[in-house]
Amino acid sequence: MILGAQFYTVREHCKDLQGFEESMKKVADIGYTSIQLSGVCAHEPEWAYEKARENGLTIDLTHYDLKKMCHETEACIAYHDTLHCSHIGLGSSPYPKTEEGLEHLCENLAPVVKEFAAHGKKFAYHNHHWEFFRHGDKTFLDKLCERFSPEELAIILDVFWVQAAGGDPVAWIKKLKGRLDRVHFKDMKIFLHEDIYNMDCRRVASIGEGIMNYDAIIEACLEADAGIGYVELDDCYGEDPFECLKRSYKYMSERYGLK
Repeated sequence: MILGAQFYTVREHCKDLQGFEESMKKVADIGYTSIQLSGVCAHEPEWAYEKARENGLTIDLTHYDLKKMCHETEACIAYHDTLHCSHIGLGSSPYPKTEEGLEHLCENLAPVVKEFAAHGKKFAYHNHHWEFFRHGDKTFLDKLCERFSPEELAIILDVFWVQAAGGDPVAWIKKLKGRLDRVHFKDMKIFLHEDIYNMDCRRVASIGEGIMNYDAIIEACLEADAGIGYVELDDCYGEDPFECLKRSYKYMSERYGLK
């Protein structure tokens, strides 16, 4: 499994092309070899591909706009072709988190994922916590997977959000084997709150600095043939995000041999 960097982590440093290019060099200098494009400035795909290549990076995943996927499908595929990127990601469903919202999402995606697959691309869905709410006897994520084949739908399993929802990341990694081409890694830190029942005491942390069982998570990912694990730190709480990425890389490379 390759260890990558999710550029949403450094989005504040990628508001223009100069910052975007400098950020590629910084993550490459840390040791990362794969990046996910999300939260970066407008750019030409030819430029992004060349700058990534110059820094020894591949772009293997994006977060892309759903409306553009559905209404500008050919352009979406061409953009990812230019990036040499096989996985077209969606950060979250924009529809209501209901049965009707799920149906709306699937109806819009049905022709798109087939077109992606026909051109050697795969649609990849990223979860937060709400996908684990039960609708009847199954979760939103269960029902989404039932609607599309593994060739059409990959899951970008965010292990932090699984645990935040009260789920077992290892169990879900095992359950999603065959769809788990990409994974999001971050740790969970608990801090004291005056109200001990306040669940907002959870924060994103650099990997190895929180409470998540990464020994079991990495073992499960390797058994599930997960292709790339991206370090994604949604919030660094005032710390330099590159330093947080560096500490996470050091922990994952030294403890598990991931690079």
